[in-house]
Order: sequence, then C-alpha cells, then structure tokens
Amino acid sequence: MQAFDVPIIHRHEDFIVVNKPVGLNVHREGEDPGLIEVVQQQHQLGDLWLVHRLDKVTSGLLILALNQTAAATLSGLFANKLIQKYYLALSDKKPKKKQGSIIGDMAKSRNGTFKLTQSKENPAITQFFNKAHNGYRWFVLKPLTGKTHQLRVALKSLGSPILGDTAYTGTVADRTYLHAYMLSFTYNGNIFNLKALPSSGGHFIDSLDSEALSDYASPDSLYWPKR
Repeated sequence: MQAFDVPIIHRHEDFIVVNKPVGLNVHREGEDPGLIEVVQQQHQLGDLWLVHRLDKVTSGLLILALNQTAAATLSGLFANKLIQKYYLALSDKKPKKKQGSIIGDMAKSRNGTFKLTQSKENPAITQFFNKAHNGYRWFVLKPLTGKTHQLRVALKSLGSPILGDTAYTGTVADRTYLHAYMLSFTYNGNIFNLKALPSSGGHFIDSLDSEALSDYASPDSLYWPKR
C-alpha cells in the first residue's frame, strides 16, 4: 500500500483545504484508505465531509468540511457555481485552437471513459488558454460545469490529450499532468483565493519557475471568454 502525504494548505474553523497527491482516490478502494481516512490519520482530525471531488489521477486543491452545516453551505456554493476552479495541464500535442471554450454533452464511452458529443442539451463547458513551452503545451483550464472526467475529455477533443492520461490517448508519462491549482470563492462574507503548485511530475517541477507558469500564476486575472 502506497503511503501518501496530504498537506493542509489552509485551515478555517469550518473547513480545510488540502493538496491531494496524484494516485490517491477520494474514496476507499478495497483495503486502500481513501483521502478522508488518510487526512484524518495524518492530521488527527475527526469527522470530515467531502463537498467536491478530484479524479484519482488528478492532484491539487480539495475542500473538506469540518461540520455538516459547512458541508451543506460549501456544497451549495459548488452547485450554484460560486466556487471558481482553475487547473493546470500539460500536453505534448498541439491543440486545434489557442484559447476559447469547449462545449458539448458528454456520453459514456468504453472502459469507464466518456466522450464529447455534438449536442448541447446539458453540456460540459470548459474555458482554456494555452501556450507552448519547452516542447509541451501548458494549459490553464476553467471548468464552468463539473462533469466526470470533463477536463480530460475536453483536452482530448482539442487534439491535445493530457500528458500521461493514457485512458484518453495521452502519451505515457510519470503521471497524469492535471492539477487543481486555484480555488476562488466567498464564504460567510470572506474572500478566499487559494493556490497550490504541483508537487510531483518531472515536467511540472522542471517548469515551476518558468515564464509559462508565471503567465498563469494568477488565472483569475486572465481575460476569460464570455459565455
């Protein structure tokens, strides 16, 4: 069983924000503990409530509520799209366009994966910017919806599957290069803008001080497309 270190990035009386490592599932898998159990044990915490999720292969910021009232409030913020999420991703394939929106319904495909369709009845919506750096494409992604595998499907549809995301035809790498980098929201009248850099993945680590990342250091200040 792999041991995971899950640092707490921010502590509040009602919630904590952790930097989830890649490879850790939010739920228990057989005998392997899930994220909540790991955090409880490492930080000597009591009950925790999961109010949103990240894929096992995705690292980054995740909010855990410390009581049921906070869990309901935070879940409501997510449901009403009042928590802005920004992700970093890498691909070794050039996308069909440099920036914009990816919009379409998602349908189940094979082996637990999904695909983007032409219809837009209940679409997944992802906004993005990207730039070339050191032979790779750096993406900053802003999902406006929260569909399963949404960002992974979106980049595949652009012709730029995420590096390491072999389930979606990405090139084999030391990890899936998708990281939840920033969360912005207001809770009980207080504004939170929380960030955490990737802590694993050679291509991420090698570029953390680069111009590529500095351009995306404050993704909330970018000129995002209007819907």
